[in-house]
Amino acid sequence: MSKTLFTACLGTETNSFSPIPTGMDLFRRTLLVRDGAHPASPHFFALPLIVWRQRAQALGWRVVEGLAAFATPAGNTTRATFEQLCDEIVSKLHAAMPVDAVLLNLHGAMIADGYPDAEGELIRRVRVEVGPTVPIGVELDLHCHLTEQKQAHATAIVIYKEYPHVDVTERAEELFTLIEATLSGRLRPVMAVHDCRMLGIFPTTREPMRGFVDRMSALEGRDGTISVSLAHGFPWGDTPEVGARVLVVADGDRGQAQSLAARLAEAFWSLRREVSPPFVSVDAAVARIAGHPGGKPLVLADTADNPGIGAAGDSTFLLAALLARQIGGVAIAPFWDPVATSLAFEAGLGACLDLRLGGKLGPASGVPVDVRVHVRGLVHDAQQPFGPAMAGMGNMAWLRIGLGRECSDCSDRNRSGDHSDFIDVVVNDFRTQGFAPACFTAAGLELARYRGLVVKSTQHFHAGFLPVAAEILYVSAPGTGAMDMRALPFRHVTRALWPRVDDPGSAG
Repeated sequence: MSKTLFTACLGTETNSFSPIPTGMDLFRRTLLVRDGAHPASPHFFALPLIVWRQRAQALGWRVVEGLAAFATPAGNTTRATFEQLCDEIVSKLHAAMPVDAVLLNLHGAMIADGYPDAEGELIRRVRVEVGPTVPIGVELDLHCHLTEQKQAHATAIVIYKEYPHVDVTERAEELFTLIEATLSGRLRPVMAVHDCRMLGIFPTTREPMRGFVDRMSALEGRDGTISVSLAHGFPWGDTPEVGARVLVVADGDRGQAQSLAARLAEAFWSLRREVSPPFVSVDAAVARIAGHPGGKPLVLADTADNPGIGAAGDSTFLLAALLARQIGGVAIAPFWDPVATSLAFEAGLGACLDLRLGGKLGPASGVPVDVRVHVRGLVHDAQQPFGPAMAGMGNMAWLRIGLGRECSDCSDRNRSGDHSDFIDVVVNDFRTQGFAPACFTAAGLELARYRGLVVKSTQHFHAGFLPVAAEILYVSAPGTGAMDMRALPFRHVTRALWPRVDDPGSAG
């Protein structure tokens, strides 16, 4: 007998310290698709839904696709927006009943007004609708909050293993296989979670984190272990269950799952001082650029101003430091400034004009910088790759700031190919992080000409920029996504967490 599968997507990554509210318009501008009507170049967060549709149809199943909604990370989602999106998903599910299984692609770090675990609340409502026996499979971003509510109402949860997230479709395949085996009676998934009591950012491209991920993967398929995940958590979410946790899904043996989760959590705890990347200060990063001999550029990740963790993308701390020291040969992208972008388009290609750049969203964005710029490039509706998907950047303008030169000299100087007297800033009007070199090259920049590139991102840029970089530096600047975990102004987190507390276990 043919089975019916219901799928849906909802998510955002809530930075509780971001001044930008998350309302319906932000979902519309990021991802809001109904009935599976995804474009030829689908949004990154739509990819699991497409995998599940293809897998189910290959088995002859009926597929009912609910809402696919995702918003660029920002502050709390408004209650009205969450209720509207959640109600639409559950209403579509109700109309599709009876269903044999539900697959949900969620981020896992969404906080809405009145709902500290918004996506967990969605899973709860789905469980109420389908009853206790219908399998509910959930795919989560590794920066999720792995809450008790999510565990209580899902049948199985699978979390990305990689940061940057290069395995989203692989995890979707894994989850489908798990739920299909559950429906056929070949598996009886049970989940166990162990709290690591840690806060941090843990890129999987470097050791020892790389080895820990490989160890998790090697354990799968052995001794009844179905799936192993590490929820890194999202440190800027001011919600009680923030922090890293190990998740093990086993076949029927909860005790075995609990034991393995505890062992892995202990192993991860032992690596706590090594799994976070080394951060350099703004002054140290600028000094490194000043002393860089050229060749391949240094790539600086402006981690605190990453729109992908809810920051505005308009902070001026690094730009101001470069200007103060008159250090050129540097390009910055993507720099969110809709006003500057609009004015550059109005002035036109080749124009020189005075602009106030950045610093629009309050103290976390720094002080606005007043500069005279030369408009070097204009691009409508630019895009950059994010894994196998494409991500919009909106309209972009390449602005050149001359160091100690009148703007009228810019075009003449540029013909020599010497960039040492300039700082180039790529402004755009759609807030997004830099995923790939296209956040520069789409506007016309040639990366090999620069000695330094500043990318508004934390880690998703890494795969794309590694081939073109002399070295990658993670910069600890001020901002909405500041990396000092000890200084985060939590109001709702009362648990003891490292590094805020040296020994959370003894703290109770």
